[in-house]
Amino acid sequence: MKNEQFFEMIKERNSTRVFDASTEISSSEITELLDAAMTAPSAWNLQHWKFVVFHGENAQGKLLPVAYNQGQIKDASCVIAVLADTQSAKNVDLVFGPAVEAGFMTQEAKDKLKANVENAYATEQRNREQGILNSSLAGMQLIMAASAKGWNTCAIGGFNEQAFKETFLTDERYIPTMLIAIGKEKVPGHHTTRFSAKEMSIWI
Repeated sequence: MKNEQFFEMIKERNSTRVFDASTEISSSEITELLDAAMTAPSAWNLQHWKFVVFHGENAQGKLLPVAYNQGQIKDASCVIAVLADTQSAKNVDLVFGPAVEAGFMTQEAKDKLKANVENAYATEQRNREQGILNSSLAGMQLIMAASAKGWNTCAIGGFNEQAFKETFLTDERYIPTMLIAIGKEKVPGHHTTRFSAKEMSIWI
């Protein structure tokens, strides 16, 4: 099934620098966007992400100094931090156990898959890299879901990672990948220069 509206949406999408601080978003709307982000692809379906939701003046105010006092943080309707799971191999039993119980997968197949995952994720660097890579897929899907619902967004990489971890995280398993501000634009974003696919593609 083709959806030409999607292609128009991604052409029109841009990063919002100035949000309308008077626009509110409900908790149910945020949950709907997070549910959409949860369907993003991930290696072995391990879902290498977690989300921290900053919703409301108090919560966003706590994030503001950690994100270098950027205006989008306080003026957006909410800000969602996308975290990378650096121990995603631990998700194998949770993800594939139900498949075994339902008869969709044998225990032998699950055990083999688990061994493959643990072998692939044997180093700290590999776990970190895969956490960031796969959580970025969820972040992009969150942005697309927000765009489809008529919200404007801004992906933000400018924040103090160490301060974020010390302030908001208690489990060293997770590290922040990006912040995504969601709201309604007060000042329309402008189109940016993009390289062509021809310039950025190598065909073999």
